[in-house]
Amino acid sequence: MSLRTSLLAATTAALTLAAAPALAEDHLLDSGKLLLTGGVTNIEGASGGGVATWSTITGYETRDGVAPNAHFTYVRTGEYELRDYGAAVGLFNRVELSYTRQEFDTRDAGARLGLGRDFTFHQDVVGAKVRVLGDLVYDQDSLLPQIAVGLQYKHNDRGAIIHAIGGKHDSGVDYYASATKLLLNQNLVLDATVRFTKGNQTGILGFGGDRSDNYSAQFEGSAGYLVSKRLLVGAEYRTKPNNLGFAKENDWFDVFAAYAINKHVSVTAAYADLGDIATQRNQRGAYVSLQVGF
Repeated sequence: MSLRTSLLAATTAALTLAAAPALAEDHLLDSGKLLLTGGVTNIEGASGGGVATWSTITGYETRDGVAPNAHFTYVRTGEYELRDYGAAVGLFNRVELSYTRQEFDTRDAGARLGLGRDFTFHQDVVGAKVRVLGDLVYDQDSLLPQIAVGLQYKHNDRGAIIHAIGGKHDSGVDYYASATKLLLNQNLVLDATVRFTKGNQTGILGFGGDRSDNYSAQFEGSAGYLVSKRLLVGAEYRTKPNNLGFAKENDWFDVFAAYAINKHVSVTAAYADLGDIATQRNQRGAYVSLQVGF
């Protein structure tokens, strides 16, 4: 059985545990959570913003519920294209399991890099997150944020290319801790995450490199404003390691808007500045993500 088949089978098994979550149209959902407080899906499949991971558990389930969802994300910069699709499930507002398949298309830049036009890197990301402290919605009388810890196992199918550009590994594991605070009176959502990683461009260009093969602590931060019960706007910043000698890696920044269309569907749109990627400079462009809950 291939790795991809195994990952898909594991995700499907997790989702078969899920019953349809009790969602509602009103501001306070029947399940006990507010709209958008399960986060949206980030590029690695975890709940959060667009490029940052939050401590939120996906879906609107409480301690008695299970909430599965599926997502598709598309990012287009000047030279590259990223397509993500996958699924996640929130279990009892405590545990989140996720799977994402990433397809990084080099388009015309692939020919200039000697890889061939539309050369595509594929990466599978399997994640698990556990809420360990606090409650995003109900701890309004406390300064304590919701805190979660998680990990993501990533496998890239382009090992030969990764080694040729100086990368050390085609697989790796990221570890992170996130703290997220919802301030309902101020309509604010704030998040800070520390990620321990060796990932080059989040693993799309492998893990570790000729400059460094050590884990480094990287920061992910988000700030959002609830314009209404359905609309969240904000900005994110994510720092990155710089392991490869052949190409400088920059931090990421985006401004986003996330909208809950109804009780099952949310859409996120963003303008993202991803800096230099594999010698191609100033990669900026559009980010669109669709999440559907069942």
